[in-house]
Amino acid sequence: MTLSKNEIHRYSRQIQNEFIGQAGQEKIKQASVLIIGLGGLGSPLSLYLAAAGVGRIGLIDFDLVDTSNLQRQILYGTSDAGKSKAEVAGIRLKDLNPEIQIDIYNERLTIQNALHLFAKYDIIADGADNFSTRYLVNDACFFSKRTLVSASVFSFEGQLAKFHHNGGACYRCLYPEPPPPGLVPSCSEAGVLGVLPGVMGSLQATEVLKVILNLGQDTENEILHYNAIDQAFNKFNLKKDPTCPLCSDHPKIKSLNEIHFTCEVNPSRLTPVITAMELNNLLSTRAYQILDVREKFEVEICALPYTHHIPLSELENRIGSLSQETPVIVYCKSGSRSETACRLLLTKGFNCKNLQGGILEWIQHVDPSLKAY
Repeated sequence: MTLSKNEIHRYSRQIQNEFIGQAGQEKIKQASVLIIGLGGLGSPLSLYLAAAGVGRIGLIDFDLVDTSNLQRQILYGTSDAGKSKAEVAGIRLKDLNPEIQIDIYNERLTIQNALHLFAKYDIIADGADNFSTRYLVNDACFFSKRTLVSASVFSFEGQLAKFHHNGGACYRCLYPEPPPPGLVPSCSEAGVLGVLPGVMGSLQATEVLKVILNLGQDTENEILHYNAIDQAFNKFNLKKDPTCPLCSDHPKIKSLNEIHFTCEVNPSRLTPVITAMELNNLLSTRAYQILDVREKFEVEICALPYTHHIPLSELENRIGSLSQETPVIVYCKSGSRSETACRLLLTKGFNCKNLQGGILEWIQHVDPSLKAY
């Protein structure tokens, strides 16, 4: 697939690189990449792959743009709020580079469509922000025999690796199964430094281009870890697990299955709950101790009245400051941390309920004047 005169001019700085040249740029033009998720990672990833001249890019995301995305999702502007991420991203990338083909999939990735979609592309780049999709992508890449370039971020840390590449390890070699709900922070509560997905998404784009150009084979069995606080990069060996449930010689997983995982615990199934409206009706009676287990910076943004504040990380050591004679209502941002706190209090003999949906539900149904975050 030869380059046009316009393409040679557009990619001239890349072509001048001795490791790329015109032949390498033609490989990039011939390549196809499917990007899973168009959030913090998918934004720089898609922008740089489009700018580099990847000939065909697929974009799959069913979400809408929200103003809370804009702190890290640089594909979008304020005027895009409420619009389809996939459609806005497609317009942005075609404006950046009209020489390439953009395929838009405004839908959720599922076991019904994954194998069909993956078969259309050479490389899969995963920028998903949840375990369900991450495991689904990994398993579908295995059954589709596609290289997976995966990145993830949390707080101030990022991780990057290639899976299923040249017979290498898969994601399940590292993490055979998703963690149980409640073990990891809520997706909405974990938080992330806005520039961190930019760093990791850019590295992810670099790795995709290296796969296309067949460069950097010495990094095929490594995981790259980045700590933004220390500005430190560390590499760890990535090896196939001979007992991996997916890619070993004796796999337990023999077909693509739905992975059910949520970072939110379902409080209605684990502890007694109280709704925001029910709590509002009881508030004036002062018949309950109201316990806020969020962090101090969250309390400074918004809080319920008559609240006793103990961060979840300190609760076990400070539990003596609560009276066992008075029932406790626990809340956090959206109900996950308070669920954990409520379970702890129940084991200590407290009469306890969890505020369903946390302070976000309170803001939506009782007091919209409070600042949501």
